[in-house]
Amino acid sequence: MGKFSSDAKELLAAIGGKENITAVSHCITRMRFVLTDPKNADIKRIEAIKSVKGTFTQAGQFQVIIGNEVADFYKDFTEVSGVSGVSKSEVKSMSKQNQNILQRLMTSIAEIFAPLIPAIVVGGLILGFRNVIDSMEIFGGATLVSQSQFWAGVDHFLWLLGEAVFHVGIPVGICWTIMKKMGGTEMLGIILGLTLVSSQLTNAYAVASAMANGTLNQWNFGFIQVNMIGYQAQVLPAMLAAFTLAYLERFFKKIVPQVVQMILVPFFSLLFAVMAAHFVLGPIGWRIGSWISAAVYAGISGSYRVIFGAIFGFFYAPLVITGLHHMSNAIDIQLIADFGGTMLWPMIALSNIAQGSAVLGMIFLQRRSAKAKELNIPSCISCYLGVTEPAMFGVNLKYVFPFICGMAGSCVAGIISTATSVTASAIGVGGLPGILSIQPGSIAMFAVCMAVAVVVPFALTYMAGKRKGIDKEAEDEALKEEAAEKAKAEHSPVDFMAFLTGKTVAITEVPDATFAEKVLGDGIAIEPVDNILVSPVDAVVEQTMEGSNHAIGLIMDNGLEILLHIGLDTVAMNGEGFTIHVAEGDRVKMGQELITFDPEKIRAAGHPVTTIMVITNGEGYETFRFDAGLEVKAAENVIAHAE
Repeated sequence: MGKFSSDAKELLAAIGGKENITAVSHCITRMRFVLTDPKNADIKRIEAIKSVKGTFTQAGQFQVIIGNEVADFYKDFTEVSGVSGVSKSEVKSMSKQNQNILQRLMTSIAEIFAPLIPAIVVGGLILGFRNVIDSMEIFGGATLVSQSQFWAGVDHFLWLLGEAVFHVGIPVGICWTIMKKMGGTEMLGIILGLTLVSSQLTNAYAVASAMANGTLNQWNFGFIQVNMIGYQAQVLPAMLAAFTLAYLERFFKKIVPQVVQMILVPFFSLLFAVMAAHFVLGPIGWRIGSWISAAVYAGISGSYRVIFGAIFGFFYAPLVITGLHHMSNAIDIQLIADFGGTMLWPMIALSNIAQGSAVLGMIFLQRRSAKAKELNIPSCISCYLGVTEPAMFGVNLKYVFPFICGMAGSCVAGIISTATSVTASAIGVGGLPGILSIQPGSIAMFAVCMAVAVVVPFALTYMAGKRKGIDKEAEDEALKEEAAEKAKAEHSPVDFMAFLTGKTVAITEVPDATFAEKVLGDGIAIEPVDNILVSPVDAVVEQTMEGSNHAIGLIMDNGLEILLHIGLDTVAMNGEGFTIHVAEGDRVKMGQELITFDPEKIRAAGHPVTTIMVITNGEGYETFRFDAGLEVKAAENVIAHAE
């Protein structure tokens, strides 16, 4: 049994069982599901699981936030569920059936840029460090580079990485990811990207001066001349070229005979794609990208920049929920290419900080609740370090008002950021480390914005939470937790009486893998000779299967949860032959009638009548004994014991 086996079993049951899972994988903090029917997932039950920090649905995927131990949880889940995990790309592909057109577009953009983010972050950190040593005059009015040959050498060397990421890596990486996404030959995508940044071409950053002094090189075909322009750090030219290559390769595969495809398909696909890129698509993409970045730059730096900052700062967090925020990566990269920096990304970092600060307010409000602290503290830390999902979906959206307070704080910080033209050299780590990517002249004001993004959401959340009585609720929750722990320590032994008359059978002999392999928990079965299912213990009816009436869930006062399941695969009978005598929330005594069923109808439908009792939650008890091979009478004989 793994560390999370018990929670994994509970999640499997709450998510609708194995049959409701089309695909499952995990990322750095979340379990990602594609569900057959998302409505079958019991959200409240899932979020009550100890290991679960929250849930949300995005891009057609039902995602369960676990945290940093998600890999261990995923391993235990696949073991107890018998569901084979698939890759994230397969999950994304399957999830598209649940997406609208806009969501599919945003997902596609995200899939193009997501593989590039680690390199872009590395490049951003390097540029940020270079800013500190070669641009900040903090050493007696001089830079560190000017004072030390060693640091001058470090600065020179680090540009090797910075140039590789931003000048070469972005166009080449985009071409590669698009070819990979489109199922094309990835190496051709890499070659195409390299032709966009070849040293034979005039560097994109030198084009303006070369055109001004008449030194721009050209390809001269006699009847036409084409400018030899490089597309360093350009996004749209690379995207247009790569999609053209992908579709050209598909086209030539259809018309070229199989015997010569290996030679002709890559040759013609790459040749025509490179021609299209430099003759048509590159100039068009450059112009469109420049228009977009110019429009955004005008909004950020123009007369109404404060309004732009307020709107973007306030609404960025909701954009994250929809997935539309992925578009900002492309815009940031284009701004950096055109203007040498981006004023958009600092506001993104500030939004992350603001949401983390709202969680910080909840930490203080709920400081007495151990259960709340288990979620709040790691969520706040991860948010401050740039991973926002646990904070937003696990805490802020759960209560709503912290999310809005975070938006308000981000709005104020965004106003100050745009009013003072805070600029980043590159995309960095969203959150507190983001200050490393800020240009030297903007670091002081960004620090002020960070302080605002911490103080305002924290104060608003704390005051609003006080008015709503969140602190009182946390105190009550703490008292309940203490009482539960005390009750857990005082669990007394439990005898489970026969729930039917018949012969007891070991659960491992039940002809159904879910029960026999104890996916839902350990237990025992009875081959019945009567037709009245009775309660084996005093308990409360926790769940009934409305419509099928073939099973019932009970919960005892000590927390033990019991599933009673009549027959195998009898859910397919849609309630025919089953009559339930209790309702959810009813308190029942041991021996009380729960369900009457017709064994002959069950057999006639082709199902075994074997009836199973499963202990789905045995926390607080160390040992269980199940007595198989006995002839028993309902409510008179002990069939199991826990202590």
